[in-house]
Amino acid sequence: MIAIDLCTFDPGVAAKSPAAFAGVVVDCVESAWENGADLVLLPEFTWVGLEPLVEPRRLQRVAEVFWEEVLPGLKSLLMRPGKAVVLGTVPFWDAERQELRNRAPILVEDRVLFQDKLHLTPWEAEFSAGTELRLWEFAGLRFAVVICLDIEIPEISTRLRGAGVDVILVPSATETVLGVERIGRCASARAVELGCVVGVCHLTGRAVTDLIDVNVGRTAVYVPSQAAFRDAPRWKESDIFESGIHKQRLMVDRKLLQVMRRMPLETNPSLLKKMPAFELVRADPAQGSGLGFRLV
Repeated sequence: MIAIDLCTFDPGVAAKSPAAFAGVVVDCVESAWENGADLVLLPEFTWVGLEPLVEPRRLQRVAEVFWEEVLPGLKSLLMRPGKAVVLGTVPFWDAERQELRNRAPILVEDRVLFQDKLHLTPWEAEFSAGTELRLWEFAGLRFAVVICLDIEIPEISTRLRGAGVDVILVPSATETVLGVERIGRCASARAVELGCVVGVCHLTGRAVTDLIDVNVGRTAVYVPSQAAFRDAPRWKESDIFESGIHKQRLMVDRKLLQVMRRMPLETNPSLLKKMPAFELVRADPAQGSGLGFRLV
């Protein structure tokens, strides 16, 4: 069993410096670890809360401060054997391409990994989309970090089919309950489609920044609706929070995933070996107008 703490985070926490802000994040992670968590997930845009604390107040400056000044200290405190943390997301300035990325820093024992957001919302106009979805291993499980809007994109699920992903972690930031619902409903679908565990956490509260303003969200867990999980809660959604840090414990049982994958006679979309390809075709005019699909 592996214990994952899904944490909402409020970027409006009282902090007078980037170091003080980082201290709040470290306290959140360390308290979860001390309470038995092996891995901690923080929300999208956690570190945009640095913007009021830097000069000039720009996302590129947030990127510089985090990656050059804050991250070294986080590495010294949060890189530990048997522990991992997805530190939400933070702007990353790609000097070679002269563009910003919405990037999730991931500390896994002695490794520093990252995941860029692949699909951007209209208000992320300053960012450029990432190009790779990375899989990584921890505690005998295969993980993917799928950031907010990316969990709503079915093509990503299609690409993950057959990749052996065990856990998808979804750091998110949403302004309204409609966004919370979109993330949750799509995350639940990914758990069914891919036969994996999905954990979600959202940003909460207010931030003094042009990128994010009011944020609402929850923590949520979704697992496959298969016989191996019959006696376990298959989804669990917290209340929707408007502010503050809130945690939900997700226990991942590797044996249940293994049992599920050894049951080929059970109806399970994640076990389909070959997915047919389709092409869009126009219906025969004699049979009426419209479009259809043909197996290819």
